Amino acid sequence: MEHDFLPDEWQQFYADCVNCRACSLGELRQNAVVYRGALNAPLFILGEGPGEKEDLQGRPFVGRSGHLLDTLLQAIDLPLDQVHIGNIVKCRPPGNRVPTEAEATSCEPLLTRQFDLVKPKIVLLMGATAYKYFTGQSDPITKIRGMWQRHRGMDVMPTFHPAYVLRNNRHRLPLYDDLLAVKKRLESTLLEEKNHEQV
Repeated sequence: MEHDFLPDEWQQFYADCVNCRACSLGELRQNAVVYRGALNAPLFILGEGPGEKEDLQGRPFVGRSGHLLDTLLQAIDLPLDQVHIGNIVKCRPPGNRVPTEAEATSCEPLLTRQFDLVKPKIVLLMGATAYKYFTGQSDPITKIRGMWQRHRGMDVMPTFHPAYVLRNNRHRLPLYDDLLAVKKRLESTLLEEKNHEQV
């Protein structure tokens, strides 16, 4: 298994996710869905929760939504070694329903540890649920998508969830535009850091 080759702190984190029973979702899932992508990445892409394919494979965004996300990331030429992908909750809610507040709260300590390990500069929140549970705000995603915010010391961009775009194709271009804006902000942030280090 690929997680056997993780650094010690990541192995411990992964094991804690697998063994977590803080809410009932831990009893119902096939696999804990922890992450995919780079371990230390300047961009953290955060969704709401695993679906059926994610639950079976133990990796986030591997179904149709993940395929669309990967296609868009490739289209904007965003290097995958700069991206870490995860979810608000690590276990699949039954029937792919939205995670409850109690479930999100139960998973919050693990998510906080994940952010501490990844150390991202920018967070892309995919969908209203990720936005609500990450920021504590409940603005409609149609009102705030594409608008930069600041939370927990990081630049945050809310956008549509790929699953929503698959059902509403007219929103594909706005999602693409948001990803492009994230890439530009990421490049600018990394360039500033590099220049600062050279001073």
